[in-house]
Amino acid sequence: MTNAVRKLDVGTLVACCLAVAAAQLCITVPSPINGEIQSAFGASGSQVAWVTSAFILPTAILELNFGVVGDLFGRKRLLVLGGFVLVIGELLNATSQNITMLWTGQALAGIGAAALFPSSLAVIAAATPGEKDRAKAVSTWALSISLASAVGPLSSGILATVADFRWAFVPPVVLGVAVGISCWALVTDSRAPEGRALDWPGQISIAVGLTALLWGIIEGGDRGWSSPSIVVALALAAVALVGFVMAERRAASPMFNLELLKIPSFAAAAVVALTGMFGFIGTAYCVSIRLGAVMHLSALRAGMPFVILQLIPLLLAPVLSRMLTRVEPRWLLMGGLLPMAAGQFWIAALPITTTSLAAFIGPVLLLGIGFICVVSSLTSAAVNAVPIEMTGMASGATSLVREFGQGLGPAVISTIAMSAASSALVGKLSGADAGMEAAAGPLAVVNAGSGGARAAAQDALAHGMALGVVICGCASLLGALVTLLLVRRNTARAAAQLPVQPANA
Repeated sequence: MTNAVRKLDVGTLVACCLAVAAAQLCITVPSPINGEIQSAFGASGSQVAWVTSAFILPTAILELNFGVVGDLFGRKRLLVLGGFVLVIGELLNATSQNITMLWTGQALAGIGAAALFPSSLAVIAAATPGEKDRAKAVSTWALSISLASAVGPLSSGILATVADFRWAFVPPVVLGVAVGISCWALVTDSRAPEGRALDWPGQISIAVGLTALLWGIIEGGDRGWSSPSIVVALALAAVALVGFVMAERRAASPMFNLELLKIPSFAAAAVVALTGMFGFIGTAYCVSIRLGAVMHLSALRAGMPFVILQLIPLLLAPVLSRMLTRVEPRWLLMGGLLPMAAGQFWIAALPITTTSLAAFIGPVLLLGIGFICVVSSLTSAAVNAVPIEMTGMASGATSLVREFGQGLGPAVISTIAMSAASSALVGKLSGADAGMEAAAGPLAVVNAGSGGARAAAQDALAHGMALGVVICGCASLLGALVTLLLVRRNTARAAAQLPVQPANA
C-alpha cells in the first residue's frame, strides 16, 4: 500500500538535506589532497585517478535501481542504511594504510551515496504535492549540495595541512553518523511500489559494462593497450553494454526505456551530461595534481581554487532559480559550456610553475559559472524533452550519464596526461631515474628523482596536463555544439502548461 505523505515536516526536510550534503561532501573531499595521497602511497597517476572514480562509479550505476528499492521497501530505511554504509567507507578511508584500502573505502562510501541521493529527493517530492511547496523544498535540498561542495575542499585542505591527510575523511564519518541517526528519528517514511520492479538483468549488465570500461581506460595507460587484461576488459565492457541494451528491450519494467534516445533533445542532453562533466572533473583532477603532486603546495593552498569554484554555485543559485523559469535550458546550457571551455583553455595556457591563487581566479570563475549553469539546466533540458510520465526515468538516466562522465574525466585525462608526459621523458632520464619512471611513472620522478630528472619530469608533466585540459575544453565545446544543433523546446509540453514533476528516481 502506498504511504502518501501530504505535508513535509521540518524534521524530514532537515534530515534529507543532511543526507544529500553528506553524500556531496564525500565527492569533493579528495580534490585538495590528491598530492598528499600520491606522496604517502607512492601512487601513479592512474592510481590517484581511481580515488575519485572508485566513489563515483558505484554512485552512478546503483542510483537508478536504489530509487526503485526505496519505492518498494521504504525510503527511510534506505536513507538510514545509506548513511551507515557511507560511515563504514569513510572509516576505511580515514584509517587507510595503502591505496587499495582507500579505493575500497571510496567504493563503499559511493554505494552509500547512491542510496542517499535519490532517496532524499524522493522523500521530499512525495511529501510536497503542491508545486510551490515542492519548488521551495527542492531548492533547499539543492542549496545543501552547494554548501557541502564548498565546505568539502576547505575542510579537507585545512585538516590535511595541520594533520595527516587521513583526517580529511573524519568529517564525512561524523556527518554520516548524523545522517543515519537523524533519518531514523525524523524522516516521515514514504514508498510507491505500484508498477515498480527491480531490473536485475539491466542493473548487472550496466554495472559490469561501466566498471570494465572504466578499469580498461584507467589501467590501459600503465599496462599498455595491447595487454591481454586490457583487451579482455574492453571486450567485456562491449559485451555487457550490448547485453544491457538487449535486457532493456525485453524487460517488463526497464530501468531505462531505450525509446527515450529517439528524442533528439534528450539524446543531446545525455551527450552534454557526459562531455560537460567529463571536462569539468578532468580539469579539476589536473589542477589538483599540478598544485599538489607536482608543485608540492600544501593541501590548504592546493584546495583554495576548489573552494572558490564551489562557492560560485552557492552565490549564483538564487539568480539561476529565476532564470530557469524565464530562459530556455538550451541557452543556459550554451551559456555554461562556453565559459567552461574558455576557463579550461586558460588553465591549459598557465605555466606549470604558476602557483599563486590570483592567477587561477579568472579561469576558476569561468569554470564555476559554467558548471552551475550546466548542472542547473541539464536535468530541465532532459525532462522537458520527454513525455511527462517519463520525467523520473529521464532525470535518473541523465544523473547516471552525468556521474559516469565525472568518473570518466579523471580516468581518461590521467591516462592521456601521464602517457604524454612519459613520451616527453624518453631519452632524458638514465640510471635509477629511468627505472623509477618505468616502474611508477613521471609523478614518482618529480617527487623522488635527482635534481635534473625532477626538472625534466616537471616539464614533461606540464606538457601532459596542458594537453589533458585542452581535451577537456574541446569536450565542453563539443557539448555546446550538440546543444546548439539538437536541444529544442518541447512545444507540446509548453502548450499543455503542466508542471514537470521532480525526479523521484
